[in-house]
Amino acid sequence: MKDERRKVIGKELKPETLCAAAWLVAALAILISVWGPEILGKYRDKEVLDKIHVETVEEAKEGYRYRLNANEKVYILSKCLSSQILPESEQNSLTRTGNVEVDYQELEGAYAFVVNHKGPSGREITDQQIYETCNQGIEALKELDILPKEVKAVEKAAYDAVLYSAIDVLEPRNNVAVWKVSLSNSQKNANKENRLIDAYIDADSGKIYEFYVRTVLSWEEIDPDELVEKWSSYMGMSAPNAYESDNPLLETTPYYKKYVFSGMGDARTVVTIGFYEGINELFLKISK
Repeated sequence: MKDERRKVIGKELKPETLCAAAWLVAALAILISVWGPEILGKYRDKEVLDKIHVETVEEAKEGYRYRLNANEKVYILSKCLSSQILPESEQNSLTRTGNVEVDYQELEGAYAFVVNHKGPSGREITDQQIYETCNQGIEALKELDILPKEVKAVEKAAYDAVLYSAIDVLEPRNNVAVWKVSLSNSQKNANKENRLIDAYIDADSGKIYEFYVRTVLSWEEIDPDELVEKWSSYMGMSAPNAYESDNPLLETTPYYKKYVFSGMGDARTVVTIGFYEGINELFLKISK
């Protein structure tokens, strides 16, 4: 029995047998290296393709700085309004030009206030909605005692509305879309008492940034501290600080008070509550 077992073992250990086994193993290794990845890939594709897979991922933090808060929006709009060089009449005349795309490389300065010729993107308030939105804003400011109750609603026939983009030219994704609603030039001889003259309105939220309104009030009847506090709360902004300056020529009227809000980074925004005596015009402006 032991002799037979030795013979079998001897046969298995013959060199030619070992050589053939080695070639077989090599051939299998080559086949696996060539065809294995393709077969494995097809198997994985069957598990992935034509199937819905849900995966929870952390929100990307890149781009968070482009989600502007109220203070940042007001700051950008303030800088853009302050950077306007042309007189208002000439600026308005430029809004009537053809459908011109904005070329950011051609804009001068760090901030630009340009007409949005494309119109609302589908997210912003449309030209059909802006007058109703403006009236809703006026009513909201009345309820907060920011505007007098006597201020009249705006009518499409008597007002012009233009959509603008306030743009940080160095970082164009930092921009604010605003509607400017103004009493039409055709209303020069109309009674302007208790009427809105100008307003800048956020094209997304409909909130009123800046306004000029004729009123029956006098400056002595207006509490600017209370007014600016209510307006900042309405806008969702942080509390203001008093603006310290001894310069009496900051405004063309002696009846005003300025406030400082935080802007972007270490920058700040100046907001002015003022009053033009004679025409009894109350204003809140965020431009210099």
